[in-house]
Amino acid sequence: MRPAQEPQAGGPPRILIVGGGFAGATAARALERRLPEADIRLLSAENYLTYNPLLAEVVGASVLPGHVVAPLRQMVRRARVHQVEVSAIDTAERRVYYQGEGPGSFAYDHLVLACGSQANLELAPGMSEHALPLKSLGDALFLRNRIIARLEQTDLATDPDLRRWLTTFVVVGGGFSGVEVAGEISDFLKASRRWYPERGVAPRVIVVHGGPYLLPELPERLGRFTEGKLRAAGVEVRLATRSRAIDARGVVLDDGSRVDAATVICTIGTRPNPLTESLAAERLNGRIRTAPDMSVPGLPGLWSIGDCAAVPNALDHDRACPPTAQFALRQGPQLAANIARAMRGEPTRPFGHRPKGLLSAIGHNKAVARVYRVNLSGFIPWLMWRGFYLLYIPTLARKARLYLEWNWAMFFPPDIAHLRFTRTRAEGSEPHRTQVAADADRPAGR
Repeated sequence: MRPAQEPQAGGPPRILIVGGGFAGATAARALERRLPEADIRLLSAENYLTYNPLLAEVVGASVLPGHVVAPLRQMVRRARVHQVEVSAIDTAERRVYYQGEGPGSFAYDHLVLACGSQANLELAPGMSEHALPLKSLGDALFLRNRIIARLEQTDLATDPDLRRWLTTFVVVGGGFSGVEVAGEISDFLKASRRWYPERGVAPRVIVVHGGPYLLPELPERLGRFTEGKLRAAGVEVRLATRSRAIDARGVVLDDGSRVDAATVICTIGTRPNPLTESLAAERLNGRIRTAPDMSVPGLPGLWSIGDCAAVPNALDHDRACPPTAQFALRQGPQLAANIARAMRGEPTRPFGHRPKGLLSAIGHNKAVARVYRVNLSGFIPWLMWRGFYLLYIPTLARKARLYLEWNWAMFFPPDIAHLRFTRTRAEGSEPHRTQVAADADRPAGR
């Protein structure tokens, strides 16, 4: 592999990392160890890392929102963290422009793009206006508030048809996120019956999936097992079915039928981060195609990892790595080693990783997993699923908090508080409410 251009003479090498997810945070930590003399800066729109696989548990009130994030400043030692919005990248001048308290820019010798991807809500007409994504902590809090608001509205409704519409939840997509959030919503609705009696109208959770079985990333047997467990828990599963359109009243399916629902959750489709679209780089399904060492061909000093990058996997016939946390966690240290080698003028090494397994929670203390080509299902893989994420939560304090919260949730009912984010204003002024509160307080007819 080619060595990168030498850093500016007379100063430490300047390394910028754009993105504070799994890939960016692990790269920053590894670079600190590899290059103690470097000026390392981590640029992120949020000052924390979000453990996205745990967002469904925030929706179901299984854990508190603060337990699925980790402040980036607590994860690094020497690297400097800046909470800014990166607005442009000039690869010719090797400069990154941002908006913080005001506009500014940083020069770089090496730039690591780990800015992830965004939800694509343009896959069906009406999806962007009426469907709720689950991509960020804000999305999870919004959805949690929406579910509780619907239950509160149902308690006031007297018309059975209105009550049925308010308590119908459609999840579009039967992958990991779709299955996990459907299971969490189902469990939450059951645990909430004590305070929100059904009065003859049972809540419905419906998963709409275009494939022949759920969890297409796993073997079909586990997908079928997941379907059976969800159905046993009362979740309706519609396979080989796609959403053709979404409107204010529900979802129109590709067979012409429709499902009336007050809440539609979208867990399918991603699109590239707009920040990467202006780069003169080759793409693979919207992701930046990198060389085997994770450098970007034709753009000296530029590297890319994580969900925004199509990194060839040397241990999988050079197929692009899937956009999962498991690969992002391993790309960061390998990238740091390659940057260090490039700066010393040594050959870089291709990335290769053979995944040990995949896990997915399916609700009610059950999970499915494929570990070392062995298929598992039930309570044991659920413990494995929790143990895996507990292992990667940074700092002992956060591990303890999450462990206690998980155990608390097993024996006590979920929190049904509607988190209304309002500010105190002077008498006579209009109260300011966040989008979460405003939407949750909106009348049932939207």
